[in-house]
Amino acid sequence: MQKEDVARLFTTPVDSPAYAPARYRFTNREYLNIYYRTDPEAVRRLVPEPLTVTDPIVRFEIMRMPDTTGLGDYTEAGQLIAVEHEGEKGEFNLAMYVDSVPAISSGREYSAYPKKSGSPTLYVDSDTLVGTLDYGTLRVATATMGYKHHAMDPAKARAQVCSPTFMVKTVPNYDGGLRVCDLVRTRITDVTVKSAYTAPARLELFAHAMAPLADLPVLEVVGAAHILTDLTLSPVEPVFDYLSA
Repeated sequence: MQKEDVARLFTTPVDSPAYAPARYRFTNREYLNIYYRTDPEAVRRLVPEPLTVTDPIVRFEIMRMPDTTGLGDYTEAGQLIAVEHEGEKGEFNLAMYVDSVPAISSGREYSAYPKKSGSPTLYVDSDTLVGTLDYGTLRVATATMGYKHHAMDPAKARAQVCSPTFMVKTVPNYDGGLRVCDLVRTRITDVTVKSAYTAPARLELFAHAMAPLADLPVLEVVGAAHILTDLTLSPVEPVFDYLSA
């Protein structure tokens, strides 16, 4: 392999990349979103400056992705915290738990998604939409929602999917320090909402040292949505450099 060929690599191994070099297109990407109020002090401890917390609302999400270019079939779960940045409302992506190694690798390397391994599921149980998240052998989250009770305004569903998302991007240096430490922003803009519903919902979180979702306790469920979409992810852009601050 010539030096110029090495410089064109987007990831390793050199003979079998960990993920496909694609702009990922999702067909029938299905969301279960549960919005809940939590402890204000707990979210302020986790949200990095220069983001600010004006309302202690967390979105617990399960995303079922059965048809993704380059990545195939997988499921994710995570927590996002309502924030503002320079007057723009959005969400800070705290953590994502994913059952696909290529999706974890591409999300962390290519973008800045805070992904780690987990076992989420999303399925219909009789008249109930059920989302679960296991970490190892232990259950750390159970979400339930009535199945398709009330049609949701597509514009409101689109606003949920297209909310600006902020994340921390880090790249370690060889000396153990950081080469990159940025706050980045992304926003989905290419999306088709195929269906959207709301219904009563509940969420249980269970304490776990390595999957600490319960550190943001559920004080009150304030909303829920079941949304089916086709969409394409947008690239991230840096908005703050912590190493230069």
